This record gives sequence, C-alpha cells and structure tokens, in this order.
Amino acid sequence: MTEHREISLGLQDTTELLHRISARLSDRFAGVFAAETVERYVFESYTALARTAKITTYLAATTEHFASDRLNALAKSKGAVASAVPEVLFVCVQNAGRSQMAAALLAVEAKGRIHVRSAGSLPEAELDPAVVTVMSEMGLDLSRNYPKPLTDDVVRASDVVITMGCGDSCPIYPGKRYEDWELPDPAEQPLETVREIRDQIHDRVKALVDSLTKETTHS
Repeated sequence: MTEHREISLGLQDTTELLHRISARLSDRFAGVFAAETVERYVFESYTALARTAKITTYLAATTEHFASDRLNALAKSKGAVASAVPEVLFVCVQNAGRSQMAAALLAVEAKGRIHVRSAGSLPEAELDPAVVTVMSEMGLDLSRNYPKPLTDDVVRASDVVITMGCGDSCPIYPGKRYEDWELPDPAEQPLETVREIRDQIHDRVKALVDSLTKETTHS
C-alpha cells in the first residue's frame, strides 16, 4: 500500500496518511510552527485540492507540496524566515492557463533570482491541454503541474501580485506591487491563439524580470 493511492482507501486510512504528511512537515518546520498549525494546514490543503483535483492518484504528493509552500509563505509573511529574492504571485481565475504559463516562464527567465507562485480564484481540475502543449514546444513540461486555490498566506508573502482577469478576487495589502495583465483567456482556443497568448506573456515576463532585478541591484 503506497501513499499515492489514498483515494481508494477509507476515511481512517486517509486521515492516517495526512497525519504522516503532517509529521514530516512538522519536522521540517520545527521551531517555526507548532505541530497543530502544520496539521491544520495539511488537512485544509487536502480538502481544498480534493474539491477540484481531477488526477487523484497523486493527491497525497500534491497535498504535501501545496501545504509546504503555504507554510513557507506564512513563515515569510510573519517574518519567521527571510527571503533573499523577490516573490511574485500570478493569479487568474482557473490557474489552468495564463498564470501557469507566466509562472513557468518567469521561473526560467529569472534563473533563481525570483521566487514565483501561481494560484486561481476558482481553480480548475487540471491544466488546459493546449497550454501544456504550447509550453512543451518551448521545452517546458507542465504536465505534472496542478491548479492551486488562491490563499491569503501566499498573497501576504508576495512582493508582486499580478492578476489576469480576476483582480477583484485578490486581497489587497499595503506595501505590495499590484499589476493587472489584460490577456485573452486561452481556454477553448486553437493552438495558434494559445501560442500568441504564450508569447505575449513571455514578453511581459521578460520585462518584469528586468524590472525586479534592477530594483534588487539598486536596493
């Protein structure tokens, strides 16, 4: 019995699985968060992903990844850990297209100089297949990426928040840089149109990297 088959298990086994994930993350965040806080984040993250996740085979692994990222964000927002690089959050409605492409392209262009996340105000069950295809044409594999719900902790941890058609759904906090990128939604569009959207995002991402790295150099 592996940890990647919890959907076929009963409630008790799933709960035990989440407790094991909580124990691992409690060790990782020892001295930063109490075990009870870590466990709450794990169970909340599992519930949020289970509502939308289509590919349930890896729900345990995605839960651990999602909860860990949220805890890292919470630690930064509370000043428990310091971030040596700017943090950027891309937000669209479904987190299945534009924000996923932007995050992947920024990760490549930034070369470790910027930490990037993406999320959706109403996340889809999986990424748009056309988006996965056009990104693979650039050598970027998004097939294992998954849409993530927008949570307050990742917004608080971000230095730059870029919305794509869902600005009203994103909390506004002082001291952060907010931008809204008006871009077509790639959902149900032909590949050629999705490629054009990808290239528009790529141009904006390059400009963003240039802007942020200059700010970091001058600070």
